[in-house]
Amino acid sequence: MRPLDTLEEAYVALSANKIRSGLTVLGIVIGIASVITLVAVGQGTKQSVEASIESIGSNLVTVVPGIQRGGSVSQGRGSAQSLTETDAAAIQEISTAAAVAPDVSGRYQITTRGGNTSTSVVGTVPAYAQVRNIAVAEGSFLSDEQTRSAARVAVIGPNVRDDLFGAPDEGGQDPLGQTIRIKNIAFTVIGVTQAKGGFGFNSPDDTVYVPMATAQRSLAGTANLSTISVQAAGQQTMTQLQTDITNLLLQRHNIADASQADFFVINQADIAQTATSVTDTLTLLLAAIAGISLVVGGIGIMNMMLTTVTERTREIGLRKAIGAKKSDISLQFLTEAVLLTFMSGVIGVALGWLLSYAIESFVGLAASVTLTSVVLAFGVSAMIGIVFGLYPARRAAGLSPMEALRYE
Repeated sequence: MRPLDTLEEAYVALSANKIRSGLTVLGIVIGIASVITLVAVGQGTKQSVEASIESIGSNLVTVVPGIQRGGSVSQGRGSAQSLTETDAAAIQEISTAAAVAPDVSGRYQITTRGGNTSTSVVGTVPAYAQVRNIAVAEGSFLSDEQTRSAARVAVIGPNVRDDLFGAPDEGGQDPLGQTIRIKNIAFTVIGVTQAKGGFGFNSPDDTVYVPMATAQRSLAGTANLSTISVQAAGQQTMTQLQTDITNLLLQRHNIADASQADFFVINQADIAQTATSVTDTLTLLLAAIAGISLVVGGIGIMNMMLTTVTERTREIGLRKAIGAKKSDISLQFLTEAVLLTFMSGVIGVALGWLLSYAIESFVGLAASVTLTSVVLAFGVSAMIGIVFGLYPARRAAGLSPMEALRYE
């Protein structure tokens, strides 16, 4: 029998009972659409996390105060006051360090005549814009002169601008030259940064930047640093830079045992790798959960095909009586099962893509349908047709012609 004839007969057989075939297809469609959608959400989340990590800086190594042990008090990561400007200056001398940006940060209430907001204020130096990939949309960033003179100027993120002065597309005021008050101290707005996205308290869009000397004297009241951000000369040198910084600070802080260090050196690549591992595991888990529905759909196909074999027993006997081989009968029923799942795969992929688009558009979750997930969906649907259609096909092929013709 020619392959085209086999496909035509399979189509005719499936069309004979449209409702039953449709319900069977529905089970596989739901399974494949679920896999496509959940994998798309997982991939979208992964890309979003990677973009957020990348947005904080390129080739970034961060030094933060560590656990400071002494007496009966143990301060956690980031709470100890162990980093100084001289530490930052020493790190600048490392050959693999392209740029160094110390900062003093805190969360403060910021007010204007027409609004107020609570957000992060970072006192830093001009190199911070390079290290942290910050671009200015309006005005300018901090200058060396403003840092040296402890000028009371501020660069604000777009979200802070919208909260204090209103969004530009909604008739908001021009923030440049306006006065904002931090801890009741007046600052003049000299710039607005470009939107970068991000989430939580660390979003650069929700941050105000002021000269570091100003933050130390007027806001934080301390000369110690919150963070030292270091940009590596290249991605290949990040690990070496991390080691060099660790050794340098251990020596400067007179610490012989690295486990007792009062600082932590964090490699951006390690953060990205950890985040990617977590999102990959989450995506796999979501796909596995959705895959259960595919197994249920496969069982539905087997049940339908077994019912079809029983209903067409006389037809099978007649085919064998006129010379059909076991392989012909087996191929016929296997083709019907695979055709059923292939059609389910096409519909399921289309539905999964639409659901992913709807989730991204209306729910706000990032979703990315990849070619791999589409190919996987078709592959899984074909495999389901073969695996769950094989037993009914073999059973049909094994029927005795005489018994099949006598079947009522």
